[in-house]
Amino acid sequence: MIPLSPATRIYLAAGATDLRKGFEGLSDLVKHQFKEDPLSGHLFVFTNRKRNRVKLFYSDTTGRWLCAKALFQGCYGWPKTDEPAALRILAEELTLLLSGIDLEKTRARPWWRKAA
Repeated sequence: MIPLSPATRIYLAAGATDLRKGFEGLSDLVKHQFKEDPLSGHLFVFTNRKRNRVKLFYSDTTGRWLCAKALFQGCYGWPKTDEPAALRILAEELTLLLSGIDLEKTRARPWWRKAA
């Protein structure tokens, strides 16, 4: 199981990724294109051009995880950008995205938080 603590950062690869890549290919992409450490314990999320498949890349103290999902029909509401970039999202946004909610058509409600 992939633990999502408040310290875990989630990076979404905006744009299409060649999902034929495995552990080494996605690790190399994280390191060179996003300038992040693939062994940092953060979660990296990728999709293909059709946006009907998704891969999650994560590493913990014992090894690396690579989880994949292919939709039977439809596609994910993936954020669009002109060039490949890593967008930082919240765990709640990842849940919404993987549940079929389009993040561009939703907004977070403003919450009042007590200052520390």
